[in-house]
Amino acid sequence: MSLVFEWTALRALTESAGTGGTLRGEAQDFRVEEVGAYPLSGEGDHLYLHVEKTGHTTAHVLRELSAQVGVRDRDIGVAGLKDRHAVTTQWLSVPARYERRLGEFALDGVRILDTTRHGNKLGMGHLRGNRFVVRVRDASGGAAEAEAVLNLLVAGGVPNYFGPQRFGLGGLNAEEGLRVLRGESRLRDPRVRRFLISSVQSAVFNAFLSLRLERGLFASLLAGDMAKKHDTGGVFLVEDAAAESPRAQRGEVSATGTLFGKKTKPLTQDAGALEAEALALFDLTPGVFASRRGDRRLTRVFPEEASVTPQEDGFVLAFTLPKGSFATSVLREVMKTEVDSAELDIAGPDDAETDDDVGGQA
Repeated sequence: MSLVFEWTALRALTESAGTGGTLRGEAQDFRVEEVGAYPLSGEGDHLYLHVEKTGHTTAHVLRELSAQVGVRDRDIGVAGLKDRHAVTTQWLSVPARYERRLGEFALDGVRILDTTRHGNKLGMGHLRGNRFVVRVRDASGGAAEAEAVLNLLVAGGVPNYFGPQRFGLGGLNAEEGLRVLRGESRLRDPRVRRFLISSVQSAVFNAFLSLRLERGLFASLLAGDMAKKHDTGGVFLVEDAAAESPRAQRGEVSATGTLFGKKTKPLTQDAGALEAEALALFDLTPGVFASRRGDRRLTRVFPEEASVTPQEDGFVLAFTLPKGSFATSVLREVMKTEVDSAELDIAGPDDAETDDDVGGQA
C-alpha cells in the first residue's frame, strides 16, 4: 500500500455519490474557531490573547509575537495549531508583564480581538475542540444531499481519519518518514524527524480504520480492542465483543487504533490481527516506532451543532469536532472528492502536531 495520502485509498462510511464542489475559493470560505477547555478567570499572572488570523500559520504568528514584543518562545502558550488557508480564531497566552508592549505588535492579517487574565499558561491540548464553518462552492449536489449525509454522521459518527494536512504537500511526508525509520534519511533536525515519523504512524492508523470500515466494524468491537468511553474518556480492554458491541452501536463507546510507540502496547486477539494486517501493508512492525512515545486514537468522533445552509452556488456546512480531529474527514463524506489532498501546503514541521502534542488539526 502506498504511503502517499489519497482519500480514494481510504474507505468512506457513507454511500452517497457526494455533492462535489470546491473549497477555499477565498480564505473566508473556511473558518475555524477554537473551543476552549475551561472558562478564563479574569485574574492571574498570564494574559490570554484572543487572536484572529488569515494567511499565517500559528507558528509564524508565535515567532512574530516573540520578535516584536520580546517574550521568549517558551513563555508563549498555545492550545492548538491552525493552518494558514483559513480565517481562524484561537487563544494564545503570554506572561502578564508584557501587556503594555502588546501595542507594538502588528502583522497584516492578524488581529487581537480580546485579552483577559488567567492563572496558568495556556498549554498544548487545552481546548475542547474546534468549530468549523465551511462554504462549499460549485457543488453539483445540493444542500439537501449534504444535510442527509451530515445527519448520518451526527447520528453514527465520522471516521476519525488523519486528513491530508498530516501528510504535507503532495501527501509525501510519510514516505520520508519511512526513510527516517529505516535509517536512510539525511535529515538531522529532531523536530522534523519526529513529525515525519508521526506521518507514518498516521498512515498505519488510517489503514487500520479503513480495514474496519471495509469489514463492517466501524460501529462494533472486536475481542482485543481497546475501547474508549465517549462520556468519561475511560479506556478498557474488550474481552467479550458480543456483549460490548451494542454499546458501540449506541454510540457510547468506540474502538481505538494504535499510534505505535514505546509507551503504547499493540492490540491483541482479533483486533491485534487486524492491526497487524494494517502494519503488513507497509511492511512494518511495532518495534520500528520505538523512538516515539505512542498514543491511542478514537476510530470515530461525533460532530456536534451541525447544520447546512443553502447558498446560490452550493452550501455552508457548520459543525464542531473534538480536538485532534480533521474537518476534512467530514467534508470528504459529504463531497466525495479528494478534499484538500496534495494541492495545499497546509501543514509541515512548523504547523502540524504530533502524537506528543494534540494529534491532528483543522
